Amino acid sequence: MKIYFAGSIRGGEGNKALFKQIIDQLRKYGEVVGGEHADEVILSNLKGGLGDEHIYNRDSKRLDGADVLVAEVTTPSLGVGYEIGIATQQNKKILTLFKEDKDKKLSAMISGSPKLTNKTYNTFEDIKKILEDFLS
Repeated sequence: MKIYFAGSIRGGEGNKALFKQIIDQLRKYGEVVGGEHADEVILSNLKGGLGDEHIYNRDSKRLDGADVLVAEVTTPSLGVGYEIGIATQQNKKILTLFKEDKDKKLSAMISGSPKLTNKTYNTFEDIKKILEDFLS
């Protein structure tokens, strides 16, 4: 199974350690594509420049080839929302992970979509269980 991981890169730099943990957990279920902002293994496999057009083309191709999209959506991101929209149009299986926080609300376009599996979490242990239930 090819799993595309998405998370806020430019706005979510503080989430890098969490994203790395998620990617490591996802590897138990298949090949992870995307998420190089948090993972040195994927980053080391990149070739060429990392301009915006390069990133768009690379990630679009990876998303097209993925079976599943897993997105951490706590930090709002236009790019992640765009990827979720594309995956929805491609009828991919999609999981979103949102950290419970009384001061934050998940976008209604995400939480209201019947095509997405939306899960909230408090701890990484919660994420592990969610991933197991979704990907097994």
